[in-house]
Amino acid sequence: MSTDPTFTPSAEFQVVADGPRDLALVFIGASLVAGVGDPKGQGWVSRVVGRTHHPELELSAYNLGVRGDTSADVLARWRSECPPRWSGRTEKRLVLSVGTADAVKGVTLARHRLNLANILDDAASAGIGTFVVSPPPSADDDLNGKLDVLVEAQADVCGRRGVPFVDCFRPLLGHDQWQSDLAASRVPHHPGQAGYGLIAWLVLHNGWYDWLQISPS
Repeated sequence: MSTDPTFTPSAEFQVVADGPRDLALVFIGASLVAGVGDPKGQGWVSRVVGRTHHPELELSAYNLGVRGDTSADVLARWRSECPPRWSGRTEKRLVLSVGTADAVKGVTLARHRLNLANILDDAASAGIGTFVVSPPPSADDDLNGKLDVLVEAQADVCGRRGVPFVDCFRPLLGHDQWQSDLAASRVPHHPGQAGYGLIAWLVLHNGWYDWLQISPS
């Protein structure tokens, strides 16, 4: 029996046909969204935004990553923190990446699915385009076992809704450069510069430009 609520959006996402597209792009999640551990201070979000500027877009990008946030924390705050960033913009986009803290803190899989589904469904009902990025693997085998199941659940929740989803877990599990970056990091479960670059590459090469309806920069 599905733990997801019924998906009944009441609004459709629109792209302005004429003139520059005035787009507000909000990234929300936990420490991996904030770029914790990157000595260059970019994380994957700034790297992705740097490759997203386009002549057809007037782009405003916002990073709302909070260290330690679970999906429940993001569910509780996104409705108040995101709308001011979207105010006055003709296109509203939300990029969500959460999950590692859920696995660490013991949030049940059913609750995680429900939290994610609620965010995606509420956003769709408000005409906000969504994009989900999974958590990457950690250096802990037990935690990776939990993340494996969680990422599969995220893919299912997104697939049921036609929401673009990027799996950063399986491509990076056992990846030599990713593992080396985790091993060298001073922050447990967080990569450094090279690892964040790998996440950015996965995002940019798995539906990002199609989602935004622009050509690669």
